[in-house]
Amino acid sequence: MLVLAFDTATAAITVALYEWTPGEGAVPRGVAEAVDRRRHTELLTPSIAAVMAEAGAAPDDLSAIAVGVGPGPYTGLRVGLVSARAMGEALTIPVHGVCTLDVIAWATGRAEPFVVATDARRKEVYWARYDSFRTRVTGPAVGPPSDVPEGLPVVGEGAALYPEILGDSCHDPLLPTASALAELTVARLAGLKGPGLLPPEPLYLRRPDAREPGPRKKVTPA
Repeated sequence: MLVLAFDTATAAITVALYEWTPGEGAVPRGVAEAVDRRRHTELLTPSIAAVMAEAGAAPDDLSAIAVGVGPGPYTGLRVGLVSARAMGEALTIPVHGVCTLDVIAWATGRAEPFVVATDARRKEVYWARYDSFRTRVTGPAVGPPSDVPEGLPVVGEGAALYPEILGDSCHDPLLPTASALAELTVARLAGLKGPGLLPPEPLYLRRPDAREPGPRKKVTPA
């Protein structure tokens, strides 16, 4: 099973190719990582091509695609989702969505309760509470940092942005990695425990800034 994974829900443009076999488990075949809040469109496709070339793999070799579904800002998030759905349709292979906060949680390997918080802009964070890296119990939600449950370690970029509210000990990782996304997806497809897979649909949690214009106002003659 060869799984291509990528996530563009945060400032990270992250791509990984993992192979799973019953005897060896999940084995990385190629990884590309970049951080750029404004260049998701420009960086994602070349990163996918580089990872596939590094592994000596062709698109027809893929068994599935995994994509982070957010929550995240509208523009960056849709780049990954549109790319994943287009590739899946062209190759006639399944496309699995994964909550981006679950990806960060999975990478921690933590067995004790904690919170993941990422940057939602507008002085807010996307957050979720976990009993362990495998189990989300609250969220995802969006709101001011003061909404985040108190008394728990906070993982993710949100903790680094608001240390005066979320505590001054920010815990890694700050951003999601496609390696964790691929490992989580492979674990689920192999029937192991972990966060559930989702349809490749965006978790925006709030409306995009751009809105359709309303009807024109009537002008009454003087």
